[in-house]
Amino acid sequence: MIRVESITKSFDERIAVDHISFQAHDKEILVLLGTSGCGKTTTLKMINRLIEADSGDIWIDGQNIRERKIEELRMHIGFVMQHAGLFPHYTIRQNIAVVPELLKWDKKKIRSRTEELMAKLHLPEELLTRFPQELSGGQQQRVGIARALIADTPILLMDEPFGALDNITKADIHSEFKSLEELKNKTIILVTHDVQEAFELGHRICLMDKGQIVQIGTPKEMLYRPVNDFVKEFFAESRLLLEYKVATLENVRPFLSYSENLDQGFNSDENVWNILQILSINNGDADEYEKLSDAFNKYRKVQAE
Repeated sequence: MIRVESITKSFDERIAVDHISFQAHDKEILVLLGTSGCGKTTTLKMINRLIEADSGDIWIDGQNIRERKIEELRMHIGFVMQHAGLFPHYTIRQNIAVVPELLKWDKKKIRSRTEELMAKLHLPEELLTRFPQELSGGQQQRVGIARALIADTPILLMDEPFGALDNITKADIHSEFKSLEELKNKTIILVTHDVQEAFELGHRICLMDKGQIVQIGTPKEMLYRPVNDFVKEFFAESRLLLEYKVATLENVRPFLSYSENLDQGFNSDENVWNILQILSINNGDADEYEKLSDAFNKYRKVQAE
């Protein structure tokens, strides 16, 4: 869906992005991950031409973005930024309706679609008449997502969309984000510096440093097949937790003695971390907790070999 070929960008002779190439596949969430200044946000903004690349090409669905008018390009790409980026003097209803108004949608269609998204993002309709400053940070971020989703564009770009939220609010929005049906049919590129967020939301991760791509791969590949010491050290601090989160019940099943409670109580694609959290709350499931922990440790040992 998106193909980036050898793009470069400099600011005042400082190279921000240095001849990078990658692809984001159809209906994939690709995460651009890295510390501040690594070039990830600049890369994202070059895809919808908020920043123009100095050299290289970007293709969307087979067409070079330089061949399209900027306004037309942007109307077909959803964009979510940190702090939501809502217009302060517009009501929530007006903020969400910005792109449909430009596309000259029927007012009834705009209203219907707005109310549908408000319900899906667990936002009460009464907020539609309020202004952004009257909402909490989490509510503002949900409105920003609704605004990006309303026109149902095939591509969604997200720049540190949850970076300003506290961990509890962030966890809630992550859960809603993953379950939202509209997002399952989109190609999404998400920029973050949050390692756990990258692992929770990304199908693949593109790790950047000093304007270059160090490694692209699935979360498991980043942990168990790092290309160099930089990648290994980048994930070292959170490594054990990340391993729990990328391992699923299906992955550890070959090392797991039979447990009817586990087989009937959880989907095979549920991650080990979530299952252990649930088992720890249920005091009667101590045996299953031990069995799953033991199976995970055996699985982890095999992966590291």
